[in-house]
Amino acid sequence: MKDIAQRAGVSESAVSFALNDRPGVSEVTRDRVRRVAEQLGWRPSTAARALSGEGAATVGLVVARPAATLGVDSFFLQLISGIQEVLAERQLGLLFQVVEDVHAECAVYRRWWAEHRVDGVLVVDPRTDDPRPELLDELGLPGVVIGGLPDTHPNLSQVRADDTGAMAAVVGRLYELGHRRVVHIAGLDSLAHTDRRIRSLRAEADRRGLTGVRSVATDYSDTEGAAVTRRVLGGEAAPTALVYDNDVMAAAGAAVVAGLGLSVPGDVSIVSWEDSVLCRMVHPWLTALSRDTIAFGRLAARELTALLDGGAARSVPMPLPRLIERESTAPPPLTRA
Repeated sequence: MKDIAQRAGVSESAVSFALNDRPGVSEVTRDRVRRVAEQLGWRPSTAARALSGEGAATVGLVVARPAATLGVDSFFLQLISGIQEVLAERQLGLLFQVVEDVHAECAVYRRWWAEHRVDGVLVVDPRTDDPRPELLDELGLPGVVIGGLPDTHPNLSQVRADDTGAMAAVVGRLYELGHRRVVHIAGLDSLAHTDRRIRSLRAEADRRGLTGVRSVATDYSDTEGAAVTRRVLGGEAAPTALVYDNDVMAAAGAAVVAGLGLSVPGDVSIVSWEDSVLCRMVHPWLTALSRDTIAFGRLAARELTALLDGGAARSVPMPLPRLIERESTAPPPLTRA
C-alpha cells in the first residue's frame, strides 16, 4: 500500500478506501489508485480480508473417500473442473482437502470456520444419516449439497441428481431387452445416492415381479468391482445383466467376464452409471448413463456464489441422465433369436 500511495501521490488511507470500494475518495482518485495497483501487480490479501471481516474470497471442498479410489474416479475430476470455471470468473479460490471419513470432514469445517479460511463450502457425497447439515447450521457457514440430501434443508442449497429416475430408465431398458436377473454393483451404501439407486432398483423389480434382482455394495474401486463380479457370476442363477455405479468398476467387470471365458454381451450385458473415455477404451464399448458432470459442477458453484451474494437457499434439479446404448448390452442368450 505504501508503494501504491507513493506512486499515485495519495495517502495510504486513500489507497485503502479506493481498493476496498469504501467512500472517502473521489472517483478520479479511486481510478488512479486502481491503475497504479494493477501496474504494480497488487492483489488483495486473503488473510487481511478475513481479519477485517470482508471474507476469505475462498470456498472449500472436502472429499471423505480413500485417496486410492478417488484418484481413478472421473466424476470428481469433471465436477471440480466445472466448479473451478465459475470460481475463476468470480476470482474466488478453491480450498480442497481429502480425508478418510465424514467425522474428519466435520473437523476440517470447524477448523476452516475458526480460522476464517473459507466463505462457504461445497458438500459432496450426502449421507443417509448426515451430520454435516446440522454442523454447517451451527457454524453459520453457507453451503451447497451436490447430489441431494434425503430430505430438504432450509439453510442449505441443493443441486439434486435424479438417481431414482435414472435407475428406473436402466431397469426398464434391460427389461425390454429380456433381462430378468440383474445385479447392481453399487458404491458405498452409506451414501444417499446409493440408497436412492438401491431403492429404485427394488421398486422397479417389484413392479415387474422380478425376483432375481439385487444390489451389492462396494467401495467404488476396480478391485472390489472385479471381486463382486466374479462372485455373482460364479453363483447359482447368475445374472444376465450387471449395472455398475461407476465406469472404473464397469471396465474391471468386463475384464472379469472375459477372464471367465464368457462374452459381453453374449453371456452378460454391462451398463456403467458414469460415461467416460474409459467406456470407449474397452472392448466392447460400454453402454452408459451420460450426464454433463462439468455442468453439474458449474451449477453447484453458481448456487454457492448466489448464497454468498445474500440469496436464499433453494433446491435445483439436474436433468435426467441419458442412457447411451453401445455394444455391451443385448438380449440375454435364451431370448436371442
